[in-house]
Amino acid sequence: MAATLHPRRVDAFGELAGELGLCFGGDYNPEQWPREIWREDAELMVRAGVNLVTVGVFSWARLEPSPGERDFGWLDEVLDLLHAHGIAVDLATPTASPPPWLGILHPETLPVNPDGVRLVAGSRNQFTPASRVYREHAVSIATAMAERYVDHPAVRMWHVGNEFGQIDFGDEAAREFRLWLRERYGTIEALNNAWGTLVWAQRYRDFDEVLPPRRMPYLVNPAQSLDFRRYTSWALQRVFTEQRDAIREAGATQPITTNFMGFEPLTDLWEWAADVDVIADDQYPDHGSATASSDIALVQDLMRSLGGGRPWALMEQAVSATSWRPHNLPKSADRARLDSLQAVARGADAICFFQWRQARTGAERFHSALLPHAGADTEVFASACALGADLQKLRPVVGGRVAASVGVLFDWPSWWAAEEPGRPTERLRTLEQVQRWHRALWRRGIAVDLVKPGADLSAYAAVLVPHSYIVETDAAAALRAAVQRGASLVVGPFSGVADAHAGILTGRSPVLLRDLVGVSGEEWVGLPDAPTRVAAESAWTTAPAVAEASVLGERLRADGAEVLARFEDGHLAGAPAITRHRVGEGTAWYLGAVLSDAALAAVLDDALDAAGVTGVVPDRVLPEDVEGIRRGDALFLLNHGEGTRHVTVPGPHRDLLSDADVDGQATLAPGAAMVLIERHAE
Repeated sequence: MAATLHPRRVDAFGELAGELGLCFGGDYNPEQWPREIWREDAELMVRAGVNLVTVGVFSWARLEPSPGERDFGWLDEVLDLLHAHGIAVDLATPTASPPPWLGILHPETLPVNPDGVRLVAGSRNQFTPASRVYREHAVSIATAMAERYVDHPAVRMWHVGNEFGQIDFGDEAAREFRLWLRERYGTIEALNNAWGTLVWAQRYRDFDEVLPPRRMPYLVNPAQSLDFRRYTSWALQRVFTEQRDAIREAGATQPITTNFMGFEPLTDLWEWAADVDVIADDQYPDHGSATASSDIALVQDLMRSLGGGRPWALMEQAVSATSWRPHNLPKSADRARLDSLQAVARGADAICFFQWRQARTGAERFHSALLPHAGADTEVFASACALGADLQKLRPVVGGRVAASVGVLFDWPSWWAAEEPGRPTERLRTLEQVQRWHRALWRRGIAVDLVKPGADLSAYAAVLVPHSYIVETDAAAALRAAVQRGASLVVGPFSGVADAHAGILTGRSPVLLRDLVGVSGEEWVGLPDAPTRVAAESAWTTAPAVAEASVLGERLRADGAEVLARFEDGHLAGAPAITRHRVGEGTAWYLGAVLSDAALAAVLDDALDAAGVTGVVPDRVLPEDVEGIRRGDALFLLNHGEGTRHVTVPGPHRDLLSDADVDGQATLAPGAAMVLIERHAE
């Protein structure tokens, strides 16, 4: 492949949104429908206000029915038709779902599960990212598409693959994993030292003896498992970049992306982020969960953070029910609207769905779509049209950014290592703790960025570390610098436990942070099912009436920190549970246990107050189920609950959605939203 790629415009997605306004549409699969349906689709898209559709995601078998036989005629017609109706296209390489002939002719392209069973063709995602044969075929079809359509006026964006998350444990993966390990470690002695292979006599003589972590008689070496996760993310990223580069070589200057899946556990998105021109994500929150709205807000904050604050694209969501959960709850029209407006509020400049026309056949035949089986004379399609109209009203927010003064540390390798079995408890889950801490700020209308450990923290008045199992020296140094210059830092339990290879750091914990937090520990213990009481000391003036700990606690000793609360009973009775330590111009809090929601909120309030961090409205906590966030000059208020809510809003505002004046108090009906602009800001 040539070394010099066609240059890309720095913010081509920003240019597209600046031209179209908020992008609105979804996946369009015309190859699944007869030609006479296509014109009807285009006309209905115009009626709904659709201005962007993704085409080609699952079309490989249609584009290449036999090896080397290409059929682009139908796609020519579709792109011409969409362009004639003023609809932009995000053109996808179809490589997420190879045609059956590839797996039949080349079974080595098919993935193998941990038990050694080779999966068969006939579904989707049936490839191993390690396969050279698969990657050659994928680059070939991507190249052919790019050469044909790079200058087509309908094509405004490129989309590589779909939802990267494949994993393989077969011989192809073993070969690639060994090469990756050679590059990482250089010598087998270095690998043995990093992995601690003298435990259980696992020492290797040569890289050729190393295998993926397949099914074993007992627990896998956690360092081996961690590196295989790193390798898998890298291998998937290579599949993306090879196709991206093929598109660039064809002369593409349009933005190139792929659709992430939030906190997807197989891809380290901090590593991927720089390789895509626009961050894009698929979001399918379970609205049967009481915390769905705050949990998806966290995902949206992650997407914005991955792009350095730039607007991102919501590439897929459901307009009503999904079809892949055991029990699929539909969304109301209000809920579908609120989900989309929430994404806009948190930085999205594209609101898209899976999919445009509901499939009649195949595995996703019951997955909802903007145009359902029953056609245009439906509530779902009417709600899609109404949403399109709403999004057009929000053109003033396009390109706007969310300013966050709180950073939350999160890292994939740390998450991976913290989930390995053989820990003091398997009940402490990294993502669950990040969600809980984020939810406390969500309820206060405080914007949050997700931050990779070791990154510059100078933009943040407060930094939160809910659970960072791995803490390396660069991350520890960045945290110390932030506190010394005046930031508030709050560190959660079981953090700073391990090094980059998942080896436990020796000494009193958290080894690299103990001087910063002014406390040190000697034991991590699982706590009983009944909550352990936590007694506040007099220094903790904002302690809740009841403070409790659960899941995991630490036997701590104060080494200069002020003790705010102690364990009142049980194995840790009398030991510090919550501490506070002044360092330089700032303060560091340490939590020696998983605290109850009330106790966690009280600690976070103390830290935020010390840092001068406030929410978007005067009230410290927003009304129940109300979300508030500011994007640029616009204040978004979203009522996710079932009751009417009232929010204090000082000064005169205008609601972009209703064009109504709001002064002093905003009244939100159940499922309602407002996007408020101060009168003097217009």
